[in-house]
Amino acid sequence: MEEYMLPCLNKKLFGIECFGCGLQRSVVLIFKGEFLEAFYMYPVVYSLLLLFGVIFFNAFKNFKNANKIILILAILNAAIMLTSYIFKFI
Repeated sequence: MEEYMLPCLNKKLFGIECFGCGLQRSVVLIFKGEFLEAFYMYPVVYSLLLLFGVIFFNAFKNFKNANKIILILAILNAAIMLTSYIFKFI
């Protein structure tokens, strides 16, 4: 599966990792059952899965306060992405 992964064009062209660098590899690690390694590879992977799960569930069955939950999860994901991105370069 790893030979079919897309390269990060930002890293390839500019030499700087983007906010999504590590996402594909962490998803592969989850499929392999290496959950802790997936978190270390890309810390936001589990909260992203939760966000996409809520969005998917809401698409089929609208529930109360779904928009608030999605907004909070999106802000949480952005904060985790930004924090982990900053810590990569420290």
